Amino acid sequence: MTASVVRLCIVVAMAALLALAPSPRPAAAQQPASVDPTANAVHEEQLLQQFKTIRGLGSIPDTKSYTLEQPAGRDWRYFHEVTLRWIGAVAILGMLAVLVVFYLSRGMVRIESRRSGRTIVRFNATERFMHWMTAACFVVLALSGLNITFGRPLLLPLMSPEAFTAWSEWAKYAHNYLSFPFTLGVILIFFMWVAGNIPNRVDVEWFRRGGGMIGHDHPPAYRFNGGQKAIYWIVVLGGAAIAVSGYVLIFPFYGTDIQTMQTAEMVHGVVAVLFIAAMLAHIYIGTIGMEGAFEAMGQGTVDLNWAKEHHSLWLEEERARTGLGRSQRQPNAAPGE
Repeated sequence: MTASVVRLCIVVAMAALLALAPSPRPAAAQQPASVDPTANAVHEEQLLQQFKTIRGLGSIPDTKSYTLEQPAGRDWRYFHEVTLRWIGAVAILGMLAVLVVFYLSRGMVRIESRRSGRTIVRFNATERFMHWMTAACFVVLALSGLNITFGRPLLLPLMSPEAFTAWSEWAKYAHNYLSFPFTLGVILIFFMWVAGNIPNRVDVEWFRRGGGMIGHDHPPAYRFNGGQKAIYWIVVLGGAAIAVSGYVLIFPFYGTDIQTMQTAEMVHGVVAVLFIAAMLAHIYIGTIGMEGAFEAMGQGTVDLNWAKEHHSLWLEEERARTGLGRSQRQPNAAPGE
């Protein structure tokens, strides 16, 4: 009797356990036919819309590093990889195309009255040194800066990754360190020539008559004509914008945040490519575009007939100041400044 009661209790207990245990489902019911990994997940875009930035956690003092993603970062990346390349290509290649067409149609602007054999000092040694120092820094800054924007799509396919990395590293060093003498040059150029680059009515007439580049007209001009004044202010204002935005990038997060850094990079890139395009026109006029123009910065002197045709008002001032032209005993008179 006792054994029968024990067996009954065991059977009742096992039945109770079976009743409480979940019934197994077929394998097909456990795994869905198709898996949707985003069905119950929060989309990245929803996070950005809700929190503006996606941040993580960290243990280092620099809390800015905790930001993993932000909407402005996508805009900056698109600007750097697409928009800036288009702006740079249109500005630089467009300027080169214009200069080639102009040279083929107009040719070099010659000294129509031919060289007189007598010269006049146009720029002294200090002025020429400051010009060439700034110009040399600009060339290196331009090439190294263009590498940042166009290096990967244009240069990397033509060289090994190791060579491109080495070139880019040295270009970065040159870009950073030569920014300081370039900035100094822009500042000194501003103070050195600001008095002669204030726009006036003569410049309006100079532009109206095409600056002597169209046809054979020679509008009067003082020491700096309207075109040279435009280049001067492009150098001063553009150089200032490039310098300020560049130093924000060289010394990051000194009173700035990531949005300010991205804005500085955009300003730096756009102003730089436009600056390069303008300097291409300046280089053209100063070399193959106009006969005798390079001598002004190369030797410091220009032919009297060149000065008469392109800067007649300045030549009159120099004659009144130095007495040039009163004596013809010295065929190569070059009054000092």
